[in-house]
Amino acid sequence: MYDYLRVAVAVPDLSVGDVQYNTDRIIDKMAELGAKNADIALFPELCITGATCQDLFLQKTLLDGAKNQLNRIVEESKKYDFAVVVGLPMEIDSKLFNCAAVVAGGKICGIVPKTHIPNYNEFYERRWFSSADELDCADCEIPVGNNIVFNYKNVRFGVEIGEDAFAPVSVGTRLALSGAELILNASASNEIVGRREFVAETVKNASAKNICAYAYASAGECESTQDVIFSGHSVVAENGSILAENSKIVDTDYIICVDVDMGKIRADRLKNKTFGECQCFAIDVQNIKIHTDNDELNADGSFANVEKSPYIPTDKAECTKRCMNIFEMQTAALAKRLKITGGKAVIGVSGGLDSTLAILVTVNAMKKLGRDASDVIAVTLPCFGTTDRTYNNALQLMQLLGVDAREVNIREACTLHCRDIGHDINKLDVTFENVQARERTQILMDIACEVGGFVIGTGDLSELALGWCTYNGDHMSMYGVNADVPKTLIGKIIETLVDNNVFKGCADVLTDVIATPISPELLPPDEKGNIVQQTESLVGPYALHDFFIYYVLRYGFSPKKIYALACNAFRDDFDGETVLKWLKTFYRRFFAQQFKRSCIPDGVKIGSVDLSPRGGWRMPTDASAKLWLKELDEIG
Repeated sequence: MYDYLRVAVAVPDLSVGDVQYNTDRIIDKMAELGAKNADIALFPELCITGATCQDLFLQKTLLDGAKNQLNRIVEESKKYDFAVVVGLPMEIDSKLFNCAAVVAGGKICGIVPKTHIPNYNEFYERRWFSSADELDCADCEIPVGNNIVFNYKNVRFGVEIGEDAFAPVSVGTRLALSGAELILNASASNEIVGRREFVAETVKNASAKNICAYAYASAGECESTQDVIFSGHSVVAENGSILAENSKIVDTDYIICVDVDMGKIRADRLKNKTFGECQCFAIDVQNIKIHTDNDELNADGSFANVEKSPYIPTDKAECTKRCMNIFEMQTAALAKRLKITGGKAVIGVSGGLDSTLAILVTVNAMKKLGRDASDVIAVTLPCFGTTDRTYNNALQLMQLLGVDAREVNIREACTLHCRDIGHDINKLDVTFENVQARERTQILMDIACEVGGFVIGTGDLSELALGWCTYNGDHMSMYGVNADVPKTLIGKIIETLVDNNVFKGCADVLTDVIATPISPELLPPDEKGNIVQQTESLVGPYALHDFFIYYVLRYGFSPKKIYALACNAFRDDFDGETVLKWLKTFYRRFFAQQFKRSCIPDGVKIGSVDLSPRGGWRMPTDASAKLWLKELDEIG
């Protein structure tokens, strides 16, 4: 469902040379995998015999026994609706090959021999095995070779074995360029200090550069320890991210199941023209269709880890690193612009999240250029909706940062403007709100003209996506430092700056800014002076919208799939009806507000999702949302 594929790796307990015992354990694992609704299951290299048989590989008794046990696995596969990859030695055309057999539905669908046979350090496999490149199998009844791309339930996958992954141009890379979306590596790599990390990085990087899913399963600790130890290391990666990895350093007798999102892979391959151009290096493959009674994948996404915030890493150290990196990118970009344009930076400070991060970036950029913070002209522009809380936070922050702090109260100017255009000042409508937003921008622009500076924009990615900005008001500036940062991430960046004491003495005010309800403060506060106009009650929770933005723009997923993903990620926060309501709101606003995005100022691109018409998103202003909304109406 929704392009999910349930990939499993299984590392059974084995007894070296005891093919019946080993096959019994493989069959046990197949039963477990069937209960978990696996789609494709990978076992380690030479798992039917054990990988450490050494000269026993040349014994006919072992070879015949392995072949007989493979037939047992084939027969057992009739019970299950998944494909399985198992390893065994096989004699083909008077040569011995280290092979992986692909089995499904009571058939051997193909045999893949290992290509790169290591013969260095602790490896001496060439003593027994030939390379797949030495194979001559024109008369084989079953497809055999290192050039097979299997099609199982409309997912194309390839198989490589152990060392094949670590060649400069891996077998998996050649198969991926030839159409494989998933690479399975059956391995038997012994453990040494540092190898686990090396393998994990190799798997992750292979899945990234080949825009594919990648599963790696290595022989467990039950292998012979005569000279080495095996760890049973398993990793599943998707498009540059590790989805699952066994936790123990030395392990055996376990399975891992994870739902891989093939939709992400297909979306990125569709978009990435460099990958397409490299397909000129693809090999001539055997395309093998694995016939099944049911072409529907078993995975429903319940084994997928869908994060609430795809922009914010859950690991604290990684989150801190990302937030600091983004802050430095914003700083460097603005410093470059300041260096070229010269003059001072002018910025409006409201006491809200966006302007707070923007002023911190601006002060840091001045510092980077060796200039004083007083070259930042920070202006707070109170009006009808300004509360004491945000007003005082703005004043305190400007004072602590040492900027040239100014205050321009725009209440009288807005009142006069409403009178001039014949608008009732007591009519609290969009005109009333936009008069304030445009007046603020006009003042900032005029101050910039007066001092020979330029205006720093504070608006963020979330506001641009929703069109939650006043056209030619806060929508406009001369450089937008937050233009590629979603709202939820802005709060996290400020929090990280506080935690790392980047702006000494500012922790209390910054913490209160983070805790302040998000609001444009364009409507008068209540009788107690509290914010009345809360953005998230009007357009929806930013946590949901930032989630929608990511999957709409990054992968182009369908509305139904995004709805399913959001229901999974936010199952403890929102019911399906709430998710659907705000997803419909998102699509309506996203399409209707494109005209604002078509003419936004320059801004620094910091992530894979961007709405600049120059660096990220190109869309006709008059496009219709009808098709997307119709799909959501089918949900309910």
